[in-house]
Amino acid sequence: MDTYTLYFDGCSKGNPGLSGAGAVLFKNNEEIWSKAYFVGHKQTNNYAEYTGLLIGLQEAVKKSVKNLIVRGDSMLVIKQMNGEYKMKSKNLKELYENVKKLEKSFEKITYIHVYRDKNKRADQLSNIGLTKM
Repeated sequence: MDTYTLYFDGCSKGNPGLSGAGAVLFKNNEEIWSKAYFVGHKQTNNYAEYTGLLIGLQEAVKKSVKNLIVRGDSMLVIKQMNGEYKMKSKNLKELYENVKKLEKSFEKITYIHVYRDKNKRADQLSNIGLTKM
């Protein structure tokens, strides 16, 4: 069986400030898709992180992925998606709900926190997203 892994990241210069998001999808450890995305002029880092997750999940659904491992360096996002932290932010609630809807497209989805040094490609894409205004 093929292994699909999604890495996501977001960044905000100013927090809130100029924000970008990035996501990269691997199939059997080979990159098959990536995207850098401009999030906005006055968004938070957490909003950008959720945006990175959302664009990555949307692509995984388009590619008919059924089993997905999701890795990100945002402890907040990973713990919220795993149900360890509650969603309290009104600013993030809509993104969170959109992600939860997309989860239903997968037979199995696993969220794993990784440190920044293991998330370099998604980090690179999120910074590129800052320039895509």
